[in-house]
Parts: sequence; structure tokens; C-alpha cells
Amino acid sequence: MATIASAPASRAPRTSTPRAKRRAATVPADRHWLYQEAVQSPEVHVAFFDRVYRRQNGRLPTLLKEDFCGTAFLSAHWVATRAKNVAVGVDLDTETLAWGRRHNLAPLSPEQRSRITLVRDDVRHVTRPKVDVIAALNFSYFEFKTREDLRAYFAVARRSLRPGGVLVLDMFGGWEAQMEITDKTRNRGFTYVWEQERYDPITHLTRFFIHFKLYGSGRLIRRAFEYNWRQWTIPEVREVLAEAGLGKVDVYWEGFDKKSGEGNGVFTLANRAENCPGWIAMLVASAR
Repeated sequence: MATIASAPASRAPRTSTPRAKRRAATVPADRHWLYQEAVQSPEVHVAFFDRVYRRQNGRLPTLLKEDFCGTAFLSAHWVATRAKNVAVGVDLDTETLAWGRRHNLAPLSPEQRSRITLVRDDVRHVTRPKVDVIAALNFSYFEFKTREDLRAYFAVARRSLRPGGVLVLDMFGGWEAQMEITDKTRNRGFTYVWEQERYDPITHLTRFFIHFKLYGSGRLIRRAFEYNWRQWTIPEVREVLAEAGLGKVDVYWEGFDKKSGEGNGVFTLANRAENCPGWIAMLVASAR
């Protein structure tokens, strides 16, 4: 049953949820490794996909397409989770895909690697094979800055889904998401820095940077990642999804830990939420 979601405190946008971080003898000055360590939690996302898909279809999903897959960290975890799981990762960046093959696919067994395919292409061009779940995470679809471009992507996603399939999108917002601020999060061996350098209230066009500061050496990796996005809202995205044929869209709102005031990584189906300075939500759009 949908609920009225309570509001977490302010914090930097992220796609991760609380988890035990992987230990490393030394922290490498590698922007992809640092990004994965700071903001990604594939095990939590896989559990979420399983929950929302089984809620709708009465069984677990097996076929995943990870759009904007980057290093394919999620896809690698997906095929390692169950012996029947198959993944397709799609991204345009050759260097990032190559890094993922070396660092995320190479440690898999030969049998697991046989169930994952990486495709260098525009996500709007890939509709086969049809899948149970499409994941467009890390807010990457924010790179589509017009309703027409966003609708075109969602229409391709709709054609890529099997009956009963779901498209899962993450979103962030809140009034601090409209402020030009810098937020720092301490991790084991380094600090993750999220900077919103520009926000235009008329167009909602934004510019973000991710920086990393390594402990010990004191090295600062400035502008490890740059994003020029349109900051979409939940009502806008739901409307465009409906226009693309994905009219049933559930919103899962992240709860918060009362002691820390931080998001707790637990996403609950909600139809209303309290206003707050910063929030994370998951949108689940269903194919009929």
C-alpha cells in the first residue's frame, strides 16, 4: 500500500545506499574505482529490481538491460547473483566500457561472462533482446534536455521490455538540488565531493562535478566527472513516460535514519511525500 513518505535530511545526490564498503590495501587514484566505491551499491539495486518485479509478476526477473552502464558494475553483479541471470550493458564511452571489462567482467567466471554483453551504442538505438528490467540509473537520462528527446528514449525502452517488464529510474530533488553548493562525504581512504556549479531556474539546466580527495597523499582529483543535465521533476517524468506508453509509474521514496538524518536506503511505495532539502526516489514504470 502506498504511504505518505517522511523526509530525509539534506545530503549529496547519490545512487548508493548504506553498505559495507570494500576494503583496499591502498586507495587507487582511479576515478572509476573511486566512483564505484563512493556511489554505487549494485547488490541493493538487484534486490530492489527483484522486489518490484516479483510484486508485479509473481516471479523473479532474469533479463536485465543496463542503459548508460558505464563500467557495467551493476551488470556484472546481476549475472553473478543467479545462474539464470543475463545482462546487456549499453554505453557510448569506449574507455569506460574497456575499464569495466578489465575490472568488473574479468573477475567473473567464464560461464558468468558468457551471460553478459556490452554494447557501445546510443541507448536509443538498442531494443534487442527484450528484457524484464531496464535500469537507467545514476541520473544519466538527465542528459536528455527536451521532452522530445526524453520521450524518444522512453519509447525505445518501452519497445525493449517484455510483457510485464519494468523500467527503473532514479531521481533526486529538493530545494538544495536547486542551489549552487558543494557537499562532501567521507569514505574509507578518500572524500567524495559533489559540486553543483550552476543551476538555471528558467531551464533547469545544471552543471555538476565530482571530485575526490585521497587521504594520506592529500591528492585532489578535480573534476573527475562532469555532468551537464536538465534537472527533471517527478511529475514531468511521469507525464513523458505516459506519452511514451508507460503510463503506470510507481514512486518509491527513500526513508531516513532518525539518528543520522541520512537516507537509509529503504525505498517504500508512496503517493505523497514531505518536502525536504534533498531526497532520492526510484520510479518504476511498467509495460503492459
